[in-house]
Amino acid sequence: MTANNKGGKNMIFAYNKAHVGDTLMVIAADDKGTKNTVIRKGNVAQIKDATGQIVGWNFFHISDKLTIQGNGQVKLTKVQIAQLNQLIKEVGFEETLVEENEPKIVVGYVKTCVAHPDSDHLSITETQVSDTEVLQIVCGAPNIEAGQKVVVAKPGAMMPDGTMIWPGTLRGVESYGMICSAKELQLPDALKKKGILVLPEDAVIGKAFFK
Repeated sequence: MTANNKGGKNMIFAYNKAHVGDTLMVIAADDKGTKNTVIRKGNVAQIKDATGQIVGWNFFHISDKLTIQGNGQVKLTKVQIAQLNQLIKEVGFEETLVEENEPKIVVGYVKTCVAHPDSDHLSITETQVSDTEVLQIVCGAPNIEAGQKVVVAKPGAMMPDGTMIWPGTLRGVESYGMICSAKELQLPDALKKKGILVLPEDAVIGKAFFK
């Protein structure tokens, strides 16, 4: 079973002045816990993993240049991303950030659901997250089944508790996102029992999910 789209480009913008300081963090990829190399030029730091892939950027004293709205994962405008790219260029880096406006936590539809061949509790799903995008997602919820409308955190999403979602492998099967429970979404009416959040049938596939 394969998905026809593995998630595309991913970029997370995070800002928490109270706990981290006046630094905008850009997470571009999962470093998988490897030792990173940080190159700082002025108030911009580029972070690479052991393979040389850029996994993130830090922009220090960012409020001198941009006004960031929000706390935790934040959204930037096209103009703000252009400003960041200008800062990158000014200090001497050649790479740029690619604008990305698609929502990362969306309504999905479980098209297929089969038992994982090497697990007694995992299921392998093909979950539609837009008109053109279907993701293979391994899910451990006991109530997952085909035909459900669910909430999907796509690769590049940051959960309310700060957890970042990246492609991964579970018991040898690739997984490109997470099907979420009400607890993981930190909904005020989250059920105490285990299981993913099942949405009403009229929920629109691909629509951004906001608590």
